[in-house]
Amino acid sequence: MKTEALTLRISADLAKSLRRMAKHKGLPTSQVVREAVARYLSPRAEDTPIRQVTARALAVSWKTLPRLTPEEAVELEQEIARARDGLALPESQWE
Repeated sequence: MKTEALTLRISADLAKSLRRMAKHKGLPTSQVVREAVARYLSPRAEDTPIRQVTARALAVSWKTLPRLTPEEAVELEQEIARARDGLALPESQWE
């Protein structure tokens, strides 16, 4: 496969988040960017019809949905906290 080099400018915060994500995944930053661009350019969910679910249908299926164990819930909470810590804060629009 033929490849091309691409140069782009991103904010320092975004670059920091990119490096953190690459380190977490054990991948080069260029690979993380390639995957992100590929996902962004792939056919999107908005191109597929939206399946409407009524409240009544949701209430009926609610009892059959799988539940997390207490240990899984704690693990999920920790994973969400780690992911939140890895996000860069948006630049203030008020300054």
